[in-house]
Amino acid sequence: MSATILNEVRPGFYLDSVALMRLSREIAGLPGVVEAALMMGTPANKQIMSEAGLLVASGKAAERGELVLGIRAESPAAAAAARDQAVALLDAPRRRGGDAAAWRPRTIRAAVKSAAGSNLALISVPGDFAAAEARKALRRGLHVMIFSDNVAVADEVALKSEAREAGRLLMGPDCGTAIINGVPLAFANKVPRGNIGLIGASGTGLQEISCLIARGGGGISQAIGVGGRDLSEAVGGITTLMALDALAADPETAHIVLVSKPPSARAAARVMERIGASDKAFTVCFIGADEFQLPENAYSATTLKAAAENALGGTEIGAGFDASGGSLARRKGKAVGLFAGGTLSAEAQVVFREAGEPIASNAPIPGVASLDAANAGHFMIDLGADEYTRGRPHPMIDPSVRDTALDDALADASVAVVLLDLVLGFGAHGDPAGHLARRLEGRPAEGPIIIASVTGTEDDPQPRSAQVAKLEAVGVLVAPSNAQAAELACALCAGPG
Repeated sequence: MSATILNEVRPGFYLDSVALMRLSREIAGLPGVVEAALMMGTPANKQIMSEAGLLVASGKAAERGELVLGIRAESPAAAAAARDQAVALLDAPRRRGGDAAAWRPRTIRAAVKSAAGSNLALISVPGDFAAAEARKALRRGLHVMIFSDNVAVADEVALKSEAREAGRLLMGPDCGTAIINGVPLAFANKVPRGNIGLIGASGTGLQEISCLIARGGGGISQAIGVGGRDLSEAVGGITTLMALDALAADPETAHIVLVSKPPSARAAARVMERIGASDKAFTVCFIGADEFQLPENAYSATTLKAAAENALGGTEIGAGFDASGGSLARRKGKAVGLFAGGTLSAEAQVVFREAGEPIASNAPIPGVASLDAANAGHFMIDLGADEYTRGRPHPMIDPSVRDTALDDALADASVAVVLLDLVLGFGAHGDPAGHLARRLEGRPAEGPIIIASVTGTEDDPQPRSAQVAKLEAVGVLVAPSNAQAAELACALCAGPG
C-alpha cells in the first residue's frame, strides 16, 4: 500500500524550533504515522522535508513566514487523524492565549516594553531570521544569546562587531548553553553559585565541566557560551575576548575556565595575550588541540574532567572509580561511542587517541580519522551533528534519535563495548535513562558491555542519582564522568578485529 502524504500550511504562525521539534516527534509517534515534521517554510527547511518525503504541492508553495505541517502515513485515515491531532496541539497555545493574563509579546519591541527591566534576549528562530531579531535586540540595549544555528558567518561577525561597539555581549549563534547570574539558559544544569567562571564555544563542554565542579563541591559565577564558531579564523574570538574581560573584572570570579574545540592560530594568540594580561588563574581546555604555549597564569587541561579538577584546586572527581576495569573481563572487539554531546564525543576521542588506539569519527579531532575513511578501529559518533538531526530533534531532546544506531551496535559481533552519554538539565528530555533502559531490557548477557556517563546534578529536573539507578538496573556501567567512561571503555576492549 502506498503512503499518504498530507500538508497543512499556516500563515503568520510561529513557534520556536525546540517546540516544533517536540511536536514533530509527538505527531510522528501517532498510530499509522510513518514520519512527520513541523517547520517554517524556509527554502532549507522545505528541502529537508522534501528529501524526507513529506511535501506535496501546497507545502512546496509555502513562504518563509508560514508554518508547514508534513505527514506521511500508512493510510488517508491515519494521515487525517494525525493532522487533526496536530491542529489541536498547535491551537492549544492560542486558546490559552485568549486569557488576557496569558498574553505574551510577539516582537522584541513589545517584549522590551512589557518587561522594562530586562537586559538579555534569547533568540530561537529559524537561522534565516535570527540575525535580524538579534540586531533589533542589540539596538534596544539588550545583551543577546542566539540559540539558532544556520546563521551566516558574515552576519555573525557583523553582529558581534556591533555588540562590541555597544558594550553588549552577543553569545552565539548556535549557543546552546549559558548560566547568567545563576539562571540556566537553553540546555543548562542547576548548579550552585561560586567563584569559578566558565567560557565555552561548546555547550555540552560547559555542561560537563559545570556539573563536575558542582559534584566536586564548587560553584559557578557565570557560564558564558560564545557559539561554536567564535574562535574560528573568520570570527577571531570576538565574544570570547569580551567574556574574558568581563570575568577578569568580576570580583566574584577567582578562576576562569575556557573550553573549546581547537581554535584558529590567530584567535588562540589573541586569547593567550588577554589571559596573560590578567592577574587571575585560568584553565584552558582546547579539546584535541596540539600543544600550545600558555601564559604562566594558565594551566592546560586535555579533558573536561581535568579542567574541572584544576579549577577546583586539584580536587579529584570520581575518586575510587577504577577506570582500568579491575577484574572485569576484557572483550575482543571495538568500541562504538554514540554521543548526544559533540564535545563529549571529542573528549572520548582524546582518551582513545592518547592510548594509541585506532579511532574514527564523523566529527574527528586532530589526529583522528574521518568516519568515511577506511578504518578497522573504534568509532565515536556525534549524533547531534547535522547529518543525524536534519528535520529531527537533537538527541538531548529526543533520545530515540540514538535507537537505530544503538540497535545496530548491539547486534554487531565485532563490537565489544558501547559507550554512551546522557545529558540532563533544562531543555533536555525528561527521562533519558528511562528511555534507554526500556531499549536495553532483556538484552543478551553475552552482548557488548555498555558504559555510560551522566552529565547532570541532583538539582536538575531529572535528578542524576535516579537516572544512574535506572541505567545500573539494566546492567549499564556508569562512570562518574565522560572521561572516565571513555577510559574504562578503552581498557575493556582487547582490541579491534
